[in-house]
Amino acid sequence: MKSRGDGESMTIGELAERFRLRPHVLRHWEAAGLLSPAERINGRRSYTAGHIARVAMIVRGKTAGFSLEQLREVLDAPDTGRRRALLLEHHAELTRRIGEIEQSRTLIEHALDCRAEDFTQCPGFRRLVDQLAGDAP
Repeated sequence: MKSRGDGESMTIGELAERFRLRPHVLRHWEAAGLLSPAERINGRRSYTAGHIARVAMIVRGKTAGFSLEQLREVLDAPDTGRRRALLLEHHAELTRRIGEIEQSRTLIEHALDCRAEDFTQCPGFRRLVDQLAGDAP
């Protein structure tokens, strides 16, 4: 079984390698109900484009901090309305977290560029802290 991107199937090893996973992770996701069991050909799992799409969503979702249960809810939503509502919730959470990460990056960049001996005593750094804490305009 070769994966050629044209609808052909791939083995568990090929799918795992594509996403830099270990095969046991895919087996775990199957056991947990995140992936439907792959068809077996000559006793070997055969994964399809549908499996690839689900694995991509799981991998990216986990990287974004979502639990397997949250991802299962999205992937197994009973209808498009429910799936959309769940995705909108996840999108809002990601947007909030990205904002927090950007604020952290701003503080770190200032600390890196600061010429003060102790950047926490720097007036510019303290202004940023006050802004982030909501104490300043």
